[in-house]
Parts: sequence; C-alpha cells; structure tokens
Amino acid sequence: MIDIQKETDHRNVDIDKVGVKNISYPIVVLDKTKGTQSTVAKINMYVGLPHNFKGTHMSRFIEILNEFHGEITIQNFSNILEVMKERLEAASAHMEIEFPYFIEKKAPVSAARSLMEYNCRFAGSLGRKKDFILTIEVSLTTLCPCSREISQQGAHSQRSKATIALRFKKFIWIEDIIRLVESAGSSEIYSLLKRPDEKFVTERAYNNPKFVEDVVRDIAQKLRADKNITWFSVESENLESIHNHNAYALVEKEQSRGQPSKKVSP
Repeated sequence: MIDIQKETDHRNVDIDKVGVKNISYPIVVLDKTKGTQSTVAKINMYVGLPHNFKGTHMSRFIEILNEFHGEITIQNFSNILEVMKERLEAASAHMEIEFPYFIEKKAPVSAARSLMEYNCRFAGSLGRKKDFILTIEVSLTTLCPCSREISQQGAHSQRSKATIALRFKKFIWIEDIIRLVESAGSSEIYSLLKRPDEKFVTERAYNNPKFVEDVVRDIAQKLRADKNITWFSVESENLESIHNHNAYALVEKEQSRGQPSKKVSP
C-alpha cells in the first residue's frame, strides 16, 4: 500500500513536535513502600519531523507504548525515547506522562489511615542531548504570619499548592520529594482527620506560620543542599481564604558545579 507519510514535502519546513496527545493509559510506577503502584496516566508522545517528510506514522506511537506496557519508569524513560526516535526516523523524540500517585498517610493523633493523591509528571526528550524532568504537585496548609501577628483572635489559613520540578543525576524517589515539600508548610494536608487530629493540625499551623515566600525558600534551601539535583524549580500558590486573589512565589535554580571563588582583598 502507498505510504503517504513518507512522500516528500517541498515546503522546506521542519516540524519541532508532531505526534499524539492525551492518551489514557494504565502504567506501573515504582513505589518506595510497596515496590510498584498501578495508576492511569495521560500520555503525550511526539517526534521532530524533518522537512522532507510529509507526515509521521501516528500508529507507531501507540505500538511503542504497548511494547513498554508495565515498564514505564524513570529508569527506562530514555529507552522509550530511543525507540521512538529510531522507529519514526526522527531527529528528536519527546514524551510527557502525567499521573496521580497515591501515598497512604496516618492522621497525626488518631492514626486513621487514608490515601493522599499527588499529581506527578515525567517529561523527557532525546535529540542531540537527553533531558528528563520530574514534576510533583503537593498540597499544604499555610497560615499567614501577618494575620497572626495583628489579630487578637485566630489567623487566616489556606490551602497552598507547591509544584516542584527537578533534574537530577541518580534515581530519586517520589515519596522523598513529597516528604521534603510537606515539611515546608505550616501543616500537612490529610484525606481523613478525626476531631483530635483537626485540633492538632490547626494548632500546629498556628504555631508555624508561613508566607508563600517562606515555603519556596525553605524548599529551595533543602534542594540546594542535595548534590544529586542539578536543577530545580519551586512554585507555591496560596489559594487565599480572605482575598480575591492568590499569592504566588517562584524560585528556579541551576545547581553550582563547583565551589564559588573566594574574593581576595587588595
């Protein structure tokens, strides 16, 4: 049969990304406690199309995905990209995988167990260089230091969404990053709380007030101390409870590869 996609295109325009988007697909990801965890992801797959090709073969993306069914992990992400690049005769390959990840948490007083959901994302590309970014969204409670200082009774608090994106050298556990981020809020978020738990977390938040600036700085400070992390982006957005706007802060940092030079006094 005639392969229209392989016919020559004469417009001399390379396409940076062409492929398939929004594929719902079951995947298995590594779980630090249980070994593995099954979840359902939304997947985008693209390649860079040279100017001389009329089109790409969309069905091949799905074929490649099926070949790696149950084996989509941080470790073999680049292997999938290599197969995409070779099979589709492309200059570059790109893949994005977004999925909910669940961790069982115990309430702080009653020890009631519940599952917390965290939205995670793998994004990688393979061209002349390899790139991979892990992104995790973590919900926190933040209590306003200013409100606490000026109010005779109480202080306003709100849910905060922290988004952490990382490049790193060696394997990293999703759970470890989540724990690091949760420790930076006024209090953690839980799916299930009994009354003694509610008392505990509200009092803990009151005794640990945080601006949105504090959250990103505390997280950035910990990430900066980790030599395995080569680049990070930390965002925090407070879904304000008494304002008609959200508070937002961002820190982006590429890790220093060497010691800073010392200034010599004249």
